[in-house]
Amino acid sequence: MSPSQSVRLQWNGQAATEAIRRAAVRGALLGAEHVLAESRKKVPINEGTLERSGAASVDEQSVTAAVSYDTPYARRVHEDMTARHAPGRSAKYLESVLPETGDAVRSLIAAQVRRALGG
Repeated sequence: MSPSQSVRLQWNGQAATEAIRRAAVRGALLGAEHVLAESRKKVPINEGTLERSGAASVDEQSVTAAVSYDTPYARRVHEDMTARHAPGRSAKYLESVLPETGDAVRSLIAAQVRRALGG
């Protein structure tokens, strides 16, 4: 650039921060949905009620995602390591997928943030 040329840059930090936050919320929801899908592959099935009760959610204020199963017996089935289940189905159906899905969840969030930043 020659000495006579100039560049003007206007930084709108508040708008950028808000765009990143919205992208992180979208990414967190996508990540929670991914964890939910993987956990559904391990949920013990009798009638399918437990599997269908699964849900992914995000608290937008804290940018915290959650996966839950909402039946009166979800916790008992999750924690009972002595129960017998069909092949591929097991107790700890939610807890056991967390280490397996961490990299994918981080990638989903990062992709949304990159998209929001135009990258």
